[in-house]
Amino acid sequence: MKKNRTNFPDWSALIPVLPGDGPRSRELYAALRRLIETGALAAGAKLPTTRDLAQRFGLSRSAAVACFEMLISEGFAVAKVGAGTFVAPDVPHLPLTLIKPRPAEIEVAASLPCGLGVAVSDPRTLDMFRILLSRHLTRPGPEHFRYGDPRGGLPLRTAIATYLRTARGVRCDAGQIVLTSGTQQGLDLLVRAALRPGDAVWIENPCYPMAHAVLAGSGATVFGVPVDAEGLDPEIGESLCSKARAAYVTPSHQYPLGVTMTMRRRLALLDWARRNDAWIIEDDYDSEFRYAGPPLTSLQGMDGSGRVAYLGTFSKILFPGLRIGYVVVPEALLDAVMAVRARSDRFPSTLAEGALTDLLNEGHFAAHLRRVRRRVQAARDVLVAGLETHCGDALEVIVPEQGLHLMATLKHAGPDTAIVEAAKAAGVGARALSSMFIGGASRQGLVLGFSGFSDEELMAATVRLGGVMGRSPGRQTT
Repeated sequence: MKKNRTNFPDWSALIPVLPGDGPRSRELYAALRRLIETGALAAGAKLPTTRDLAQRFGLSRSAAVACFEMLISEGFAVAKVGAGTFVAPDVPHLPLTLIKPRPAEIEVAASLPCGLGVAVSDPRTLDMFRILLSRHLTRPGPEHFRYGDPRGGLPLRTAIATYLRTARGVRCDAGQIVLTSGTQQGLDLLVRAALRPGDAVWIENPCYPMAHAVLAGSGATVFGVPVDAEGLDPEIGESLCSKARAAYVTPSHQYPLGVTMTMRRRLALLDWARRNDAWIIEDDYDSEFRYAGPPLTSLQGMDGSGRVAYLGTFSKILFPGLRIGYVVVPEALLDAVMAVRARSDRFPSTLAEGALTDLLNEGHFAAHLRRVRRRVQAARDVLVAGLETHCGDALEVIVPEQGLHLMATLKHAGPDTAIVEAAKAAGVGARALSSMFIGGASRQGLVLGFSGFSDEELMAATVRLGGVMGRSPGRQTT
């Protein structure tokens, strides 16, 4: 019988040169596995001896043995006593390129002046939060080392309930509050718990685009209900779909138009929900920033039938990187929301809960809010003055009494989308109002943020925006 050759004489040419440093056995393992998966080493082929590998690649014998042990343990090779090591008969076969190369990091756009979603950086609050966080991490409690309540830690939920009852008139206790990583997750939990694919839902038109994305992504049939100076109109909503299962609204400061829902409309919306056993999702995303009197009472606080779910977040007030929001869930919906939460991420992060609890209970949060509210109001006034000076011929500015953004309508034909692209190229972070409408006719305008930017940045942005819109920078409005 012809004796089988141990290996092809040029087998090592198949294996790339190994790096000169690092874990050599791991590199050799990866090279041999790649040859097996791509078919360069066929099933049943005999592998070189560990001694030969060690000599050819300048490895220690133990490194070569460790490589073979990994291949055998994972099923890519089999060892036969007295015969050697062979490629296993059943191995995966993969193409040389599995996927199109993608960047390891998603590029996040820089926060341009007048952009949205930027919080005020307050040094005093950051210093205090650092002190409070260190306090809790120095002596970490048992809650960090075990799985917890899907709703989140009780101390923080209790502090939030106390704050909401006092500041927003929300009728709740700690048991109804579910901590989230922000408003977006809270909305997703509510939608998954309360709705089924095909259910009809009202949403304001124009609307917060990410809310529309959640509702449409859940399979709901979304009806855009027009918003006027009084907010969403329930009568029109009923004419579009009277038996909708839910309505998503921003009644305190409608996004993006900035109007406040009147009492007449609020009562009509609550009555519709009660009559139809429907849910109202109230997104109270920036109610703390009211500049003419105290914050308005929440819609949830007027609800006597338990049909309103209330969404809030600390992202706008403190900083988005904190990733803590909350939902006040109606009692009838609480078990379903907790079940969805437990299936998705079990329970929220506990690391920052203690520090945020102390920030609320010890008065630091209230002091922070007073400071940043004054700064944001001053920034609003700077932006309004700059727009009137440099863009007055092109924009009609609506001065908001609440919130972190304003809306300016175009006096002349747009399109606003083209203006937004040109503004971005000029370093201004405006949003197109027309892009926030759901189908049909839309209004032309710009949505501009003023939170988190210096006076100089905002004024310079209005000069650049004026240039984009055909105005000479610095030209005075007559």
